[in-house]
Amino acid sequence: MLDHTYTDHVGDESRIDLRNDLQLQKVMIYFRGWLGTPRFRYTLYVWTANTSQGLGAQVVSAGNLTYHASDLFEIAVGIAGLPTTRSVRGQWPGWLKVDNRTIADEYFRGSYTTGVWASGTLVQGPVHGLHYKTMLGNNLSQLGIDAAQLNGGFDTSATALWWTFRDFGVYGAFGDFEGHQRAALSLGSEFTRSNETRQNQPGQNAPENTQVRVSDGGGIFDEGSLAEGVTVQRALYRMWAVDGALKYRGFGVDAEYFMRWVTDLHANGPLPRDRLFDHGGQLQLSAMLVKQTLQAYGFGSLILGQYGKPFDAGGGLNYFPFHTRILRFNAELLYAYHSPVGYLAYPIPVGATGPTFMANVEMMF
Repeated sequence: MLDHTYTDHVGDESRIDLRNDLQLQKVMIYFRGWLGTPRFRYTLYVWTANTSQGLGAQVVSAGNLTYHASDLFEIAVGIAGLPTTRSVRGQWPGWLKVDNRTIADEYFRGSYTTGVWASGTLVQGPVHGLHYKTMLGNNLSQLGIDAAQLNGGFDTSATALWWTFRDFGVYGAFGDFEGHQRAALSLGSEFTRSNETRQNQPGQNAPENTQVRVSDGGGIFDEGSLAEGVTVQRALYRMWAVDGALKYRGFGVDAEYFMRWVTDLHANGPLPRDRLFDHGGQLQLSAMLVKQTLQAYGFGSLILGQYGKPFDAGGGLNYFPFHTRILRFNAELLYAYHSPVGYLAYPIPVGATGPTFMANVEMMF
Protein backbone atom coordinates (compact mmCIF):
# COMPACT_ATOMS: atom_id res chain seq x y z
CA MET A 1 0.00 0.00 0.00
CA LEU A 2 1.40 3.38 -1.04
CA ASP A 3 1.67 6.25 1.43
CA HIS A 4 -1.33 8.58 1.20
CA THR A 5 0.73 11.81 1.02
CA TYR A 6 4.17 13.05 0.07
CA THR A 7 6.12 16.21 0.90
CA ASP A 8 8.27 18.10 -1.60
CA HIS A 9 11.54 19.95 -0.98
CA VAL A 10 9.82 23.19 0.08
CA GLY A 11 7.68 21.38 2.64
CA ASP A 12 4.38 21.39 0.72
CA GLU A 13 2.33 18.25 1.33
CA SER A 14 0.27 16.72 -1.48
CA ARG A 15 -2.30 13.95 -1.30
CA ILE A 16 -1.71 10.93 -3.55
CA ASP A 17 -4.69 9.61 -5.50
CA LEU A 18 -4.44 5.87 -4.80
CA ARG A 19 -5.83 3.54 -7.47
CA ASN A 20 -6.97 -0.07 -7.67
CA ASP A 21 -8.41 -0.69 -11.11
CA LEU A 22 -8.54 -2.83 -14.24
CA GLN A 23 -7.55 -1.22 -17.54
CA LEU A 24 -7.22 -2.02 -21.22
CA GLN A 25 -3.97 -0.11 -21.09
CA LYS A 26 -3.05 0.43 -24.71
CA VAL A 27 -4.02 -0.66 -28.23
CA MET A 28 -1.76 -0.06 -31.23
CA ILE A 29 -2.72 -0.87 -34.83
CA TYR A 30 0.03 -0.67 -37.47
CA PHE A 31 -0.16 -0.35 -41.27
CA ARG A 32 3.12 -0.79 -43.11
CA GLY A 33 4.04 -0.96 -46.79
CA TRP A 34 5.88 0.73 -49.66
CA LEU A 35 4.99 3.12 -52.45
CA GLY A 36 6.37 2.67 -55.98
CA THR A 37 9.60 1.09 -54.76
CA PRO A 38 10.48 -1.00 -51.69
CA ARG A 39 12.96 1.72 -50.75
CA PHE A 40 10.14 4.22 -50.11
CA ARG A 41 8.25 2.96 -47.09
CA TYR A 42 5.35 4.16 -44.98
CA THR A 43 4.22 3.40 -41.45
CA LEU A 44 0.81 4.47 -40.17
CA TYR A 45 -0.56 3.66 -36.76
CA VAL A 46 -3.39 4.36 -34.37
CA TRP A 47 -2.46 4.37 -30.69
CA THR A 48 -4.94 4.56 -27.83
CA ALA A 49 -4.03 5.30 -24.22
CA ASN A 50 -7.21 4.04 -22.62
CA THR A 51 -6.14 5.06 -19.11
CA SER A 52 -6.41 8.66 -20.36
CA GLN A 53 -10.00 8.58 -21.64
CA GLY A 54 -11.26 12.14 -21.78
CA LEU A 55 -7.86 13.77 -22.34
CA GLY A 56 -6.88 15.39 -25.61
CA ALA A 57 -4.23 12.85 -26.69
CA GLN A 58 -6.00 9.66 -25.62
CA VAL A 59 -6.05 8.56 -29.31
CA VAL A 60 -3.10 9.32 -31.57
CA SER A 61 -3.11 8.80 -35.34
CA ALA A 62 0.43 9.12 -36.62
CA GLY A 63 3.10 7.68 -38.87
CA ASN A 64 6.16 8.39 -40.94
CA LEU A 65 7.67 8.13 -44.41
CA THR A 66 11.10 6.56 -44.88
CA TYR A 67 13.51 6.35 -47.82
CA HIS A 68 16.07 3.55 -47.52
CA ALA A 69 19.04 4.63 -49.62
CA SER A 70 21.35 1.94 -48.24
CA ASP A 71 22.24 0.15 -45.02
CA LEU A 72 24.46 3.17 -44.31
CA PHE A 73 21.78 5.83 -44.73
CA GLU A 74 18.03 5.93 -44.26
CA ILE A 75 16.08 9.16 -43.92
CA ALA A 76 12.59 9.60 -42.50
CA VAL A 77 10.06 12.26 -41.57
CA GLY A 78 7.05 12.00 -39.28
CA ILE A 79 6.43 11.13 -35.64
CA ALA A 80 8.91 8.96 -33.74
CA GLY A 81 10.61 8.55 -30.41
CA LEU A 82 13.59 10.79 -29.76
CA PRO A 83 16.62 8.47 -29.35
CA THR A 84 17.37 9.79 -25.86
CA THR A 85 17.76 6.47 -24.00
CA ARG A 86 17.97 2.83 -25.06
CA SER A 87 14.26 2.21 -24.38
CA VAL A 88 13.32 4.88 -26.97
CA ARG A 89 15.69 3.60 -29.70
CA GLY A 90 13.20 1.01 -30.97
CA GLN A 91 13.09 -2.02 -28.64
CA TRP A 92 9.47 -1.61 -27.52
CA PRO A 93 7.66 -3.87 -26.72
CA GLY A 94 10.71 -6.10 -26.18
CA TRP A 95 11.12 -5.03 -22.54
CA LEU A 96 11.26 -7.08 -19.37
CA LYS A 97 8.58 -4.88 -17.78
CA VAL A 98 5.27 -4.51 -19.61
CA ASP A 99 4.83 -1.03 -21.07
CA ASN A 100 6.56 0.86 -18.25
CA ARG A 101 10.11 1.89 -17.44
CA THR A 102 12.07 2.26 -14.23
CA ILE A 103 11.65 5.66 -12.59
CA ALA A 104 15.18 6.71 -13.61
CA ASP A 105 14.59 5.96 -17.30
CA GLU A 106 11.19 7.66 -17.14
CA TYR A 107 12.67 10.71 -15.38
CA PHE A 108 15.53 11.37 -17.80
CA ARG A 109 14.21 10.25 -21.20
CA GLY A 110 12.59 12.17 -24.02
CA SER A 111 9.41 11.00 -25.72
CA TYR A 112 7.66 11.18 -29.10
CA THR A 113 7.66 14.21 -31.35
CA THR A 114 7.43 15.24 -35.00
CA GLY A 115 10.71 15.58 -36.82
CA VAL A 116 13.17 14.31 -39.38
CA TRP A 117 15.79 11.67 -38.69
CA ALA A 118 18.53 9.61 -40.29
CA SER A 119 19.69 6.15 -39.27
CA GLY A 120 21.84 3.31 -40.49
CA THR A 121 24.88 1.13 -39.91
CA LEU A 122 28.22 2.91 -40.16
CA VAL A 123 30.39 -0.21 -39.87
CA GLN A 124 29.31 -3.80 -40.49
CA GLY A 125 31.76 -6.58 -39.74
CA PRO A 126 31.34 -10.36 -39.69
CA VAL A 127 30.32 -10.38 -36.01
CA HIS A 128 29.85 -6.72 -35.09
CA GLY A 129 28.17 -3.50 -36.20
CA LEU A 130 28.22 0.21 -35.41
CA HIS A 131 24.78 1.84 -35.71
CA TYR A 132 23.38 5.35 -35.40
CA LYS A 133 20.15 7.33 -35.28
CA THR A 134 20.02 11.12 -35.20
CA MET A 135 16.84 13.20 -35.06
CA LEU A 136 15.80 16.85 -35.19
CA GLY A 137 12.34 17.48 -33.73
CA ASN A 138 9.84 19.95 -32.35
CA ASN A 139 10.30 19.34 -28.60
CA LEU A 140 10.90 16.59 -26.04
CA SER A 141 7.29 15.38 -26.16
CA GLN A 142 4.61 16.57 -28.56
CA LEU A 143 1.83 14.34 -27.20
CA GLY A 144 -0.91 16.60 -25.87
CA ILE A 145 0.75 19.73 -27.32
CA ASP A 146 -0.76 21.74 -30.18
CA ALA A 147 1.27 23.68 -32.76
CA ALA A 148 0.57 27.04 -31.11
CA GLN A 149 2.23 25.87 -27.89
CA LEU A 150 5.56 25.05 -29.56
CA ASN A 151 8.32 27.62 -29.23
CA GLY A 152 8.94 27.80 -32.98
CA GLY A 153 12.62 27.00 -32.72
CA PHE A 154 12.64 23.43 -34.12
CA ASP A 155 15.84 23.00 -32.09
CA THR A 156 15.39 19.71 -30.25
CA SER A 157 18.01 17.18 -31.28
CA ALA A 158 19.00 13.69 -30.14
CA THR A 159 21.66 11.30 -31.43
CA ALA A 160 22.29 7.68 -30.52
CA LEU A 161 25.39 5.67 -31.43
CA TRP A 162 25.70 2.01 -30.45
CA TRP A 163 27.84 -1.04 -31.15
CA THR A 164 26.60 -4.62 -31.26
CA PHE A 165 28.62 -7.83 -31.10
CA ARG A 166 27.57 -11.19 -32.50
CA ASP A 167 23.81 -11.66 -33.05
CA PHE A 168 22.63 -9.18 -30.42
CA GLY A 169 20.43 -7.47 -33.02
CA VAL A 170 20.42 -3.82 -34.08
CA TYR A 171 17.42 -3.17 -31.82
CA GLY A 172 17.94 -6.13 -29.51
CA ALA A 173 15.30 -6.62 -26.83
CA PHE A 174 16.00 -6.55 -23.10
CA GLY A 175 16.87 -9.95 -21.64
CA ASP A 176 17.87 -13.13 -23.47
CA PHE A 177 14.60 -14.73 -24.57
CA GLU A 178 16.41 -16.20 -27.59
CA GLY A 179 18.99 -18.13 -25.53
CA HIS A 180 22.32 -17.07 -27.08
CA GLN A 181 24.90 -19.83 -26.85
CA ARG A 182 27.73 -17.32 -27.23
CA ALA A 183 27.88 -13.99 -25.43
CA ALA A 184 26.21 -11.17 -27.39
CA LEU A 185 26.94 -7.57 -26.41
CA SER A 186 25.73 -4.05 -27.00
CA LEU A 187 27.26 -0.72 -25.93
CA GLY A 188 25.65 2.62 -26.68
CA SER A 189 25.48 6.32 -25.96
CA GLU A 190 22.86 9.03 -26.52
CA PHE A 191 23.04 12.81 -26.32
CA THR A 192 20.01 15.12 -26.32
CA ARG A 193 19.61 18.89 -26.41
CA SER A 194 16.36 20.87 -26.31
CA ASN A 195 15.20 24.41 -25.63
CA GLU A 196 11.99 23.97 -23.64
CA THR A 197 9.38 26.50 -22.59
CA ARG A 198 6.60 26.36 -20.04
CA GLN A 199 3.86 26.16 -22.68
CA ASN A 200 5.36 23.31 -24.73
CA GLN A 201 5.38 20.80 -21.85
CA PRO A 202 2.79 17.99 -21.78
CA GLY A 203 0.14 18.00 -19.07
CA GLN A 204 0.55 16.06 -15.84
CA ASN A 205 -1.54 13.12 -17.08
CA ALA A 206 -0.80 13.29 -20.81
CA PRO A 207 -0.28 9.88 -22.43
CA GLU A 208 3.42 8.94 -22.49
CA ASN A 209 3.98 12.04 -20.37
CA THR A 210 7.51 13.41 -20.34
CA GLN A 211 8.17 16.60 -18.46
CA VAL A 212 11.38 18.25 -17.34
CA ARG A 213 11.12 17.62 -13.60
CA VAL A 214 13.08 18.22 -10.44
CA SER A 215 13.90 15.11 -8.44
CA ASP A 216 11.09 15.53 -5.88
CA GLY A 217 8.52 15.23 -8.67
CA GLY A 218 7.62 18.82 -9.46
CA GLY A 219 7.73 20.05 -13.04
CA ILE A 220 10.51 22.55 -13.63
CA PHE A 221 7.92 24.97 -15.07
CA ASP A 222 5.43 24.61 -12.20
CA GLU A 223 4.90 27.73 -10.11
CA GLY A 224 7.16 27.57 -7.05
CA SER A 225 9.15 24.56 -8.27
CA LEU A 226 12.48 26.26 -7.44
CA ALA A 227 11.42 29.32 -5.41
CA GLU A 228 8.18 30.33 -3.75
CA GLY A 229 5.97 32.39 -6.05
CA VAL A 230 8.44 32.18 -8.98
CA THR A 231 7.78 30.39 -12.28
CA VAL A 232 10.46 29.26 -14.72
CA GLN A 233 9.51 30.24 -18.27
CA ARG A 234 12.36 28.81 -20.37
CA ALA A 235 15.23 26.36 -19.90
CA LEU A 236 17.86 24.46 -21.83
CA TYR A 237 17.72 20.66 -21.35
CA ARG A 238 20.79 18.53 -22.09
CA MET A 239 21.09 14.83 -21.32
CA TRP A 240 23.78 12.22 -21.90
CA ALA A 241 23.13 8.50 -21.42
CA VAL A 242 25.40 5.46 -21.75
CA ASP A 243 24.13 1.88 -21.84
CA GLY A 244 25.40 -1.66 -22.02
CA ALA A 245 23.77 -5.08 -22.35
CA LEU A 246 24.83 -8.74 -22.31
CA LYS A 247 22.90 -11.84 -23.45
CA TYR A 248 24.18 -15.34 -22.71
CA ARG A 249 22.39 -18.69 -22.38
CA GLY A 250 19.13 -17.18 -21.21
CA PHE A 251 20.71 -14.68 -18.84
CA GLY A 252 20.52 -10.96 -19.49
CA VAL A 253 22.18 -7.90 -17.98
CA ASP A 254 20.93 -4.45 -19.03
CA ALA A 255 22.45 -1.33 -17.47
CA GLU A 256 22.26 2.39 -18.20
CA TYR A 257 23.52 5.64 -16.66
CA PHE A 258 22.04 9.11 -17.18
CA MET A 259 23.36 12.65 -16.69
CA ARG A 260 21.11 15.68 -17.14
CA TRP A 261 21.83 19.39 -17.11
CA VAL A 262 19.06 22.03 -17.02
CA THR A 263 20.58 25.47 -17.58
CA ASP A 264 19.76 28.93 -18.99
CA LEU A 265 16.82 29.25 -16.61
CA HIS A 266 14.61 32.26 -17.32
CA ALA A 267 11.98 33.04 -14.70
CA ASN A 268 9.63 35.82 -13.58
CA GLY A 269 11.59 36.30 -10.37
CA PRO A 270 14.87 35.46 -8.60
CA LEU A 271 15.94 31.81 -8.36
CA PRO A 272 18.19 30.16 -5.73
CA ARG A 273 20.33 28.60 -8.50
CA ASP A 274 20.83 29.11 -12.20
CA ARG A 275 21.32 25.46 -13.18
CA LEU A 276 20.41 21.92 -12.16
CA PHE A 277 22.42 18.73 -12.51
CA ASP A 278 20.87 15.32 -11.84
CA HIS A 279 22.28 11.90 -12.59
CA GLY A 280 21.40 8.29 -11.91
CA GLY A 281 21.24 4.81 -13.32
CA GLN A 282 19.28 1.62 -13.74
CA LEU A 283 20.11 -2.09 -13.70
CA GLN A 284 17.92 -4.94 -14.97
CA LEU A 285 18.81 -8.64 -14.56
CA SER A 286 16.92 -11.55 -16.07
CA ALA A 287 17.05 -15.31 -16.54
CA MET A 288 14.99 -17.78 -18.58
CA LEU A 289 13.92 -20.35 -15.99
CA VAL A 290 12.29 -22.45 -18.71
CA LYS A 291 13.56 -21.97 -22.26
CA GLN A 292 11.37 -19.48 -24.18
CA THR A 293 8.58 -20.08 -21.66
CA LEU A 294 9.23 -18.64 -18.19
CA GLN A 295 11.45 -15.64 -17.45
CA ALA A 296 12.32 -14.06 -14.10
CA TYR A 297 13.67 -10.52 -13.83
CA GLY A 298 14.72 -7.98 -11.27
CA PHE A 299 15.34 -4.25 -11.58
CA GLY A 300 16.43 -1.21 -9.67
CA SER A 301 17.08 2.44 -10.42
CA LEU A 302 18.29 5.51 -8.53
CA ILE A 303 18.18 9.24 -9.20
CA LEU A 304 20.78 11.43 -7.52
CA GLY A 305 19.10 14.81 -7.74
CA GLN A 306 19.47 18.20 -6.14
CA TYR A 307 15.99 17.93 -4.61
CA GLY A 308 15.95 14.31 -3.52
CA LYS A 309 17.28 10.84 -4.17
CA PRO A 310 14.31 8.70 -5.24
CA PHE A 311 14.68 5.05 -6.20
CA ASP A 312 12.69 1.99 -7.19
CA ALA A 313 13.32 -1.76 -7.09
CA GLY A 314 11.37 -4.90 -7.78
CA GLY A 315 10.99 -7.98 -9.88
CA GLY A 316 8.57 -10.09 -11.84
CA LEU A 317 7.82 -13.11 -13.99
CA ASN A 318 7.00 -13.34 -17.70
CA TYR A 319 5.18 -16.43 -18.98
CA PHE A 320 5.15 -17.10 -22.75
CA PRO A 321 2.59 -19.91 -23.31
CA PHE A 322 3.31 -20.28 -27.05
CA HIS A 323 7.13 -20.05 -26.67
CA THR A 324 7.19 -16.84 -28.72
CA ARG A 325 6.78 -13.16 -27.86
CA ILE A 326 3.28 -13.11 -29.40
CA LEU A 327 1.59 -13.53 -26.02
CA ARG A 328 2.86 -13.11 -22.48
CA PHE A 329 1.42 -13.01 -19.00
CA ASN A 330 3.26 -10.84 -16.51
CA ALA A 331 3.22 -10.33 -12.76
CA GLU A 332 5.38 -7.67 -11.10
CA LEU A 333 5.98 -6.26 -7.64
CA LEU A 334 7.44 -2.75 -7.54
CA TYR A 335 8.67 -0.73 -4.56
CA ALA A 336 9.19 3.00 -5.07
CA TYR A 337 10.57 5.69 -2.78
CA HIS A 338 9.40 9.26 -3.47
CA SER A 339 8.83 8.62 -7.19
CA PRO A 340 9.43 11.84 -9.18
CA VAL A 341 7.40 10.52 -12.14
CA GLY A 342 3.85 9.38 -12.64
CA TYR A 343 0.81 9.81 -14.86
CA LEU A 344 -2.35 7.85 -15.69
CA ALA A 345 -0.62 5.37 -18.01
CA TYR A 346 2.19 4.75 -15.50
CA PRO A 347 1.69 2.22 -12.66
CA ILE A 348 2.48 4.69 -9.82
CA PRO A 349 1.74 8.40 -9.23
CA VAL A 350 4.19 11.21 -8.53
CA GLY A 351 5.40 11.04 -4.94
CA ALA A 352 4.63 7.34 -4.51
CA THR A 353 6.36 5.55 -1.63
CA GLY A 354 5.55 1.91 -1.00
CA PRO A 355 4.82 -1.33 -2.85
CA THR A 356 2.65 -1.76 -5.94
CA PHE A 357 1.57 -5.06 -7.47
CA MET A 358 0.45 -5.34 -11.09
CA ALA A 359 -0.55 -8.13 -13.47
CA ASN A 360 -0.45 -7.67 -17.23
CA VAL A 361 -1.35 -9.48 -20.44
CA GLU A 362 0.42 -8.41 -23.64
CA MET A 363 -0.44 -9.67 -27.12
CA MET A 364 1.22 -8.89 -30.46
CA PHE A 365 0.05 -10.14 -33.84
